[in-house]
Amino acid sequence: MNSSTLGFFDQLCVVMQNMKKQLLMGILVGVASLAHANLEQVQQQLKAHYPNVKIENLQKTPMSGIYSGTLDNQIVYLGEDAEHLFVGSMIRLKDQRNLTKDLVVQQNSFRWSDLPLQDAIKTVKGNGKRQIAVFSDPHCPYCKQLERELDRLNNVTIYTFLYPLKSESFIPAQQIWCSPNRSYAWKNLINQNIQPQASSECANPIQRNLALGQRLKIQGTPTLFFSQGLKVTGVQTSTQIEQILKDVP
Repeated sequence: MNSSTLGFFDQLCVVMQNMKKQLLMGILVGVASLAHANLEQVQQQLKAHYPNVKIENLQKTPMSGIYSGTLDNQIVYLGEDAEHLFVGSMIRLKDQRNLTKDLVVQQNSFRWSDLPLQDAIKTVKGNGKRQIAVFSDPHCPYCKQLERELDRLNNVTIYTFLYPLKSESFIPAQQIWCSPNRSYAWKNLINQNIQPQASSECANPIQRNLALGQRLKIQGTPTLFFSQGLKVTGVQTSTQIEQILKDVP
Protein backbone atom coordinates (compact mmCIF):
# COMPACT_ATOMS: atom_id res chain seq x y z
CA MET A 1 0.00 0.00 0.00
CA ASN A 2 1.64 3.25 -1.12
CA SER A 3 1.62 6.65 0.54
CA SER A 4 -1.14 7.99 -1.69
CA THR A 5 -3.41 5.12 -0.66
CA LEU A 6 -2.71 5.83 3.03
CA GLY A 7 -3.59 9.46 2.49
CA PHE A 8 -6.90 8.48 0.96
CA PHE A 9 -7.80 6.26 3.94
CA ASP A 10 -6.80 8.98 6.40
CA GLN A 11 -9.13 11.40 4.65
CA LEU A 12 -11.89 8.78 4.61
CA CYS A 13 -11.52 8.29 8.38
CA VAL A 14 -11.82 12.03 8.98
CA VAL A 15 -14.96 12.17 6.84
CA MET A 16 -16.49 9.21 8.72
CA GLN A 17 -15.69 10.80 12.10
CA ASN A 18 -17.34 14.07 11.05
CA MET A 19 -20.39 12.17 9.83
CA LYS A 20 -20.64 10.38 13.19
CA LYS A 21 -20.41 13.69 15.06
CA GLN A 22 -23.09 15.26 12.89
CA LEU A 23 -25.33 12.20 13.28
CA LEU A 24 -24.89 12.23 17.07
CA MET A 25 -25.64 15.94 17.25
CA GLY A 26 -28.72 15.40 15.11
CA ILE A 27 -29.95 12.67 17.45
CA LEU A 28 -29.39 14.84 20.54
CA VAL A 29 -31.20 17.79 18.97
CA GLY A 30 -34.03 15.49 17.93
CA VAL A 31 -34.41 14.09 21.46
CA ALA A 32 -34.41 17.59 22.97
CA SER A 33 -36.98 18.75 20.43
CA LEU A 34 -39.14 15.71 21.15
CA ALA A 35 -39.04 16.38 24.91
CA HIS A 36 -39.97 20.01 24.34
CA ALA A 37 -42.72 19.01 21.92
CA ASN A 38 -44.14 16.56 24.50
CA LEU A 39 -44.36 19.29 27.14
CA GLU A 40 -46.03 21.64 24.69
CA GLN A 41 -48.41 18.87 23.64
CA VAL A 42 -49.47 18.26 27.24
CA GLN A 43 -50.06 22.00 27.73
CA GLN A 44 -52.08 22.21 24.52
CA GLN A 45 -54.21 19.17 25.37
CA LEU A 46 -54.88 20.49 28.85
CA LYS A 47 -55.88 23.90 27.50
CA ALA A 48 -58.08 22.41 24.78
CA HIS A 49 -59.96 19.86 26.89
CA TYR A 50 -59.84 21.39 30.40
CA PRO A 51 -59.46 25.18 30.04
CA ASN A 52 -60.68 25.79 33.59
CA VAL A 53 -57.91 23.67 35.13
CA LYS A 54 -55.13 26.20 35.68
CA ILE A 55 -51.93 24.23 36.28
CA GLU A 56 -48.86 26.43 36.60
CA ASN A 57 -45.13 25.61 36.53
CA LEU A 58 -45.73 22.53 34.35
CA GLN A 59 -42.47 20.64 33.83
CA LYS A 60 -41.02 17.17 33.23
CA THR A 61 -40.19 14.89 36.14
CA PRO A 62 -37.60 12.10 36.37
CA MET A 63 -40.45 9.65 35.65
CA SER A 64 -41.11 9.10 31.96
CA GLY A 65 -44.48 10.45 30.87
CA ILE A 66 -45.20 12.23 34.18
CA TYR A 67 -45.24 16.02 34.57
CA SER A 68 -45.39 18.11 37.73
CA GLY A 69 -47.23 21.38 38.20
CA THR A 70 -48.93 23.63 40.74
CA LEU A 71 -52.70 23.72 41.22
CA ASP A 72 -54.17 25.89 43.99
CA ASN A 73 -50.74 26.18 45.63
CA GLN A 74 -50.35 22.39 45.73
CA ILE A 75 -47.93 20.17 43.81
CA VAL A 76 -49.83 17.86 41.44
CA TYR A 77 -48.78 15.35 38.80
CA LEU A 78 -50.19 14.95 35.31
CA GLY A 79 -49.92 12.12 32.80
CA GLU A 80 -48.73 12.91 29.28
CA ASP A 81 -52.26 12.24 27.99
CA ALA A 82 -53.44 15.23 30.09
CA GLU A 83 -56.34 13.07 31.25
CA HIS A 84 -55.17 11.89 34.65
CA LEU A 85 -54.20 14.05 37.63
CA PHE A 86 -52.93 12.81 40.97
CA VAL A 87 -51.54 14.23 44.21
CA GLY A 88 -48.87 12.68 46.40
CA SER A 89 -45.14 12.50 47.07
CA MET A 90 -42.62 11.37 44.47
CA ILE A 91 -39.78 9.56 46.25
CA ARG A 92 -36.47 8.70 44.56
CA LEU A 93 -35.69 5.22 45.86
CA LYS A 94 -31.91 5.24 45.49
CA ASP A 95 -31.48 7.92 48.17
CA GLN A 96 -35.03 8.15 49.61
CA ARG A 97 -35.20 11.81 48.55
CA ASN A 98 -38.65 13.42 48.52
CA LEU A 99 -38.69 15.17 45.13
CA THR A 100 -42.13 16.64 45.81
CA LYS A 101 -40.83 18.38 48.93
CA ASP A 102 -37.94 19.78 46.89
CA LEU A 103 -40.44 21.26 44.43
CA VAL A 104 -42.47 22.82 47.25
CA VAL A 105 -39.37 24.49 48.68
CA GLN A 106 -38.23 25.66 45.24
CA GLN A 107 -41.58 27.15 44.25
CA ASN A 108 -42.20 28.79 47.62
CA SER A 109 -38.81 30.41 48.04
CA PHE A 110 -38.33 34.18 48.23
CA ARG A 111 -35.86 36.77 49.47
CA TRP A 112 -36.45 37.99 53.03
CA SER A 113 -34.82 41.31 52.10
CA ASP A 114 -37.70 41.97 49.67
CA LEU A 115 -40.21 42.33 52.52
CA PRO A 116 -40.85 45.97 53.57
CA LEU A 117 -40.81 45.22 57.29
CA GLN A 118 -41.58 48.86 58.14
CA ASP A 119 -45.12 48.17 56.85
CA ALA A 120 -45.73 45.41 59.41
CA ILE A 121 -46.57 45.32 63.13
CA LYS A 122 -43.43 44.25 64.96
CA THR A 123 -43.71 41.99 68.01
CA VAL A 124 -40.51 40.86 69.78
CA LYS A 125 -40.55 37.84 72.10
CA GLY A 126 -37.50 36.91 74.16
CA ASN A 127 -34.25 37.73 72.36
CA GLY A 128 -36.15 38.07 69.06
CA LYS A 129 -33.30 36.43 67.14
CA ARG A 130 -35.48 34.34 64.84
CA GLN A 131 -37.82 36.11 62.41
CA ILE A 132 -41.21 35.34 60.90
CA ALA A 133 -43.49 37.48 58.75
CA VAL A 134 -47.22 36.72 58.73
CA PHE A 135 -49.86 38.05 56.33
CA SER A 136 -53.07 38.01 58.31
CA ASP A 137 -56.68 39.16 57.97
CA PRO A 138 -58.23 40.56 61.19
CA HIS A 139 -61.43 38.54 60.66
CA CYS A 140 -59.87 35.34 59.35
CA PRO A 141 -60.70 32.38 61.69
CA TYR A 142 -57.57 30.51 60.63
CA CYS A 143 -55.49 33.58 61.47
CA LYS A 144 -56.95 33.45 64.98
CA GLN A 145 -55.86 29.80 65.27
CA LEU A 146 -52.36 30.66 64.06
CA GLU A 147 -52.09 33.54 66.54
CA ARG A 148 -52.59 31.11 69.43
CA GLU A 149 -49.76 28.97 68.05
CA LEU A 150 -47.49 32.00 67.64
CA ASP A 151 -48.12 32.92 71.28
CA ARG A 152 -46.43 29.66 72.27
CA LEU A 153 -43.15 30.63 70.59
CA ASN A 154 -40.22 32.35 72.29
CA ASN A 155 -37.07 34.13 71.12
CA VAL A 156 -38.70 35.25 67.91
CA THR A 157 -39.63 38.51 66.16
CA ILE A 158 -42.98 38.39 64.40
CA TYR A 159 -43.82 40.89 61.66
CA THR A 160 -47.58 40.98 61.07
CA PHE A 161 -48.64 42.40 57.72
CA LEU A 162 -52.29 43.46 57.92
CA TYR A 163 -53.80 41.85 54.85
CA PRO A 164 -57.59 42.40 54.77
CA LEU A 165 -58.95 40.05 52.10
CA LYS A 166 -62.42 40.30 53.61
CA SER A 167 -64.22 43.58 52.89
CA GLU A 168 -65.27 43.95 56.54
CA SER A 169 -61.62 43.73 57.60
CA PHE A 170 -60.37 46.78 55.71
CA ILE A 171 -61.40 49.52 58.17
CA PRO A 172 -60.37 47.53 61.30
CA ALA A 173 -56.97 46.94 59.68
CA GLN A 174 -56.58 50.69 59.18
CA GLN A 175 -57.73 51.38 62.74
CA ILE A 176 -55.20 48.91 64.14
CA TRP A 177 -52.41 50.65 62.25
CA CYS A 178 -53.58 54.04 63.48
CA SER A 179 -53.70 52.90 67.14
CA PRO A 180 -51.07 54.21 69.59
CA ASN A 181 -50.03 50.61 70.35
CA ARG A 182 -50.49 48.59 67.17
CA SER A 183 -49.39 45.29 68.63
CA TYR A 184 -51.80 45.66 71.56
CA ALA A 185 -54.70 46.63 69.28
CA TRP A 186 -53.95 43.67 66.99
CA LYS A 187 -53.86 41.20 69.88
CA ASN A 188 -57.11 42.55 71.31
CA LEU A 189 -58.93 42.11 68.01
CA ILE A 190 -57.48 38.80 66.86
CA ASN A 191 -57.62 37.10 70.27
CA GLN A 192 -60.60 38.70 72.02
CA ASN A 193 -62.56 40.33 69.18
CA ILE A 194 -62.19 43.76 70.83
CA GLN A 195 -62.62 46.29 68.06
CA PRO A 196 -59.99 49.06 67.81
CA GLN A 197 -61.19 52.53 68.72
CA ALA A 198 -58.67 54.61 66.78
CA SER A 199 -59.51 56.60 63.68
CA SER A 200 -58.81 55.05 60.31
CA GLU A 201 -57.68 58.32 58.77
CA CYS A 202 -53.93 58.12 59.39
CA ALA A 203 -51.40 57.22 56.69
CA ASN A 204 -51.24 53.44 56.55
CA PRO A 205 -49.68 50.68 54.44
CA ILE A 206 -52.81 48.58 53.86
CA GLN A 207 -53.01 49.18 50.10
CA ARG A 208 -49.28 48.58 49.79
CA ASN A 209 -49.67 45.31 51.70
CA LEU A 210 -52.41 44.17 49.33
CA ALA A 211 -50.25 44.99 46.31
CA LEU A 212 -47.29 43.22 47.91
CA GLY A 213 -49.42 40.15 48.54
CA GLN A 214 -50.35 40.00 44.87
CA ARG A 215 -46.69 40.12 43.85
CA LEU A 216 -45.93 37.34 46.34
CA LYS A 217 -48.91 35.33 45.04
CA ILE A 218 -50.67 35.23 48.40
CA GLN A 219 -54.13 33.81 47.78
CA GLY A 220 -55.23 33.18 51.35
CA THR A 221 -54.51 33.93 54.97
CA PRO A 222 -52.61 33.21 57.03
CA THR A 223 -49.43 32.99 54.97
CA LEU A 224 -46.07 32.77 56.73
CA PHE A 225 -42.63 33.79 55.51
CA PHE A 226 -39.51 32.56 57.27
CA SER A 227 -36.24 34.48 57.21
CA GLN A 228 -34.36 31.62 55.52
CA GLY A 229 -36.56 32.14 52.45
CA LEU A 230 -39.48 29.73 52.84
CA LYS A 231 -43.15 30.55 52.30
CA VAL A 232 -45.86 28.43 53.97
CA THR A 233 -49.61 28.83 53.54
CA GLY A 234 -52.21 27.93 56.15
CA VAL A 235 -52.32 27.29 59.90
CA GLN A 236 -49.13 25.80 61.34
CA THR A 237 -48.75 24.45 64.86
CA SER A 238 -46.05 25.84 67.12
CA THR A 239 -44.24 22.50 66.76
CA GLN A 240 -44.26 22.76 62.97
CA ILE A 241 -43.04 26.35 63.14
CA GLU A 242 -40.24 25.38 65.51
CA GLN A 243 -39.23 22.61 63.12
CA ILE A 244 -38.78 25.18 60.34
CA LEU A 245 -37.12 27.73 62.59
CA LYS A 246 -34.48 25.26 63.77
CA ASP A 247 -32.79 25.57 60.37
CA VAL A 248 -32.31 29.31 60.86
CA PRO A 249 -28.60 30.04 61.58
